[in-house]
Amino acid sequence: MEKPLILALDFSSIEKTLEVLDKLDPVSCRVKVGKQLFVSQGQRAVKKIQELGFEIFLDLKFHDIPNTVKEACLAAADLGVWMVNIHASGGRAMLEAASDAYAKLNEAPLLIGVTVLTSLSEEHFDELGYSGNLTSAVERLAVLSCSSGLDGVVCSPKELKLLSRVISEDFLYVTPGIRFDGEDAHDQSRIATPQSALAEGADYLVMGRSILESEDPSTRVFSINSLAKNNK
Repeated sequence: MEKPLILALDFSSIEKTLEVLDKLDPVSCRVKVGKQLFVSQGQRAVKKIQELGFEIFLDLKFHDIPNTVKEACLAAADLGVWMVNIHASGGRAMLEAASDAYAKLNEAPLLIGVTVLTSLSEEHFDELGYSGNLTSAVERLAVLSCSSGLDGVVCSPKELKLLSRVISEDFLYVTPGIRFDGEDAHDQSRIATPQSALAEGADYLVMGRSILESEDPSTRVFSINSLAKNNK
């Protein structure tokens, strides 16, 4: 498997971000730029990170009317990022507006649908008042994303086995909520170890504190890549 780790850069400071990345090799992982860093530093952060050779997953979870999301996705493509995500709950028209726009580009980022946030438990999901349970919602949103032309979805490791059964096409699975054995779940509810997620079919693992707060981040990155190679 090709470098499965996406390192979450959950910082507000570009200086701190670059300090962390200076210790890592862009050949070994990709990185995620989310709302915290992008709102604080904007396109400057994207350009600085790209100058170091890292491919970027722009994690802004667009969710709006179809034309607005389409234009936001095109603006993200202009930045030269590797992956972009949008909320699948925005509906088919929104999803297809974004995927159709990317289909017309010579080089487009991967377009990924967010199903149900991994911070939500079944109890939290019930409070939202949707019909069905959390797992069935993830399934519906993943199938919708696939039929709307997206490249894959963000889901928890807990849903991987189900989704691989109901979606037979070549589809990508991006999984947050990854923790090493014995680690605190923090604000995540549906979690798994790297080894378990890869075994269940995850293509990419999104990890932040587990790597960044370790004594030797590069060693942890190496361990994940080794797990992926052994899982082939």
